[in-house]
Amino acid sequence: MTSPIIGRRAALAGAILLPGLARGALPDRPLRILLGFAAGSGPDLLARLVADALKEALPAGVVVDNRPGAGGLIAAQEVARTAPADGSTLLLGEVGQLAMAPSTYARLPYDPAKDFAAVAQLASADFAFVVPASVPADDLDGYIRWGKGQAQLTMGTFGAGTPGHFGAAMLGAAAGLAVEPVHFRSTGDAVGAVLNGTVQGMFGSVAVAAPHVKAGRLKALAVTGPVRSPVLPDVPTMAELGRPSLSFSAWFGLVAPAATPAPVLEATEAAVLRALAAPALIARLQEAGFRPSPAGRTAFAALMREETARWAEVVRATGFKAIE
Repeated sequence: MTSPIIGRRAALAGAILLPGLARGALPDRPLRILLGFAAGSGPDLLARLVADALKEALPAGVVVDNRPGAGGLIAAQEVARTAPADGSTLLLGEVGQLAMAPSTYARLPYDPAKDFAAVAQLASADFAFVVPASVPADDLDGYIRWGKGQAQLTMGTFGAGTPGHFGAAMLGAAAGLAVEPVHFRSTGDAVGAVLNGTVQGMFGSVAVAAPHVKAGRLKALAVTGPVRSPVLPDVPTMAELGRPSLSFSAWFGLVAPAATPAPVLEATEAAVLRALAAPALIARLQEAGFRPSPAGRTAFAALMREETARWAEVVRATGFKAIE
C-alpha cells in the first residue's frame, strides 16, 4: 500500500509540474494539435514527436490533425476563428503564420497578435545557404565576388513570402548582388533546381541540405542560426562571417485561441515544457535537424512580437508585394 506521505508528495509534485491540471483546468478529452502542413513534412515530424512526448502528461491523449493549404493559413484560421477556447485545440504555428503573414498577406483571415494566446515555443530550424557544386567559390566572400561578376543571380525559394525568399533578398541587399528569386511549389523542387544548377543558390533548411552537402552535391557556405549546426559543424554562421543581419531561423510553437482561460494556458505550458525537457525528445529533435528552443508563454509571446516587427521591416525593405 502506498504511504499517505508518499502519496501526498507525488500529488504535490504533479501539481507543481502541471499547475492547474490537477484542478481540472484542462478538458478530459484528447488534445488536438492542428497543423497547417502535410504529413511527412518537417513541421509534421515536429508535431508528432511533441505529441508522443505529451501523451504521458495528458492521459486523454494527443491527436495531430493535418490541415495543409495556403501556407498554413487554413489551420491558423480554424484555430483563431472556430476552435473552442478550452485548451482542447492548439495550433502548432511557425514563423510564417505567426510573424511574417501580417506583412506578406494583404487580406489575412486572422490577426496573430489578437487571435492567439502563446503557450510555449518548441524548436527552431536553421537554414544553410547552399550553392551548386559547380559554382567556383568555396566560401561566402568568394561567392559574393563571383556573383558580382554575373549579370544576375537566380536563387531558389520554396514559395513567395517564405524565409527562404526573404533570406535571398536580404543577401542580395547586404552584399550588393542582383538577385532574382525563383519560387518553386515545394522545398524538394527548389533543392532539385540547385542540384542541377538551374538556380545559383538557396536558403534551405539544414536538415534538407545536409545530406546533399555531405555527398558533395552542394556546397554550404554559411548557416543562419546563432551557433553552428551539429550536422554541418564545419560550416560557419553568418554572424561568424561578419553578417549578423543575415541570421534568422524558422521557429515553431504552440498557440491557443485568445480567449483560453489563464489556468488552462498555465497547465498546458507546464505539460509542454516538461515534455521538452526529456533527453530522449531533445535527441530526437536534434537528429531530425531541429534546434530545441523551449520557452514559456511569456517569452514566446515576446518572440512573436519582436519577429513580427522584424519581418515587417524586411518585407518593406525588399519591396515585396503582399499576397492577396
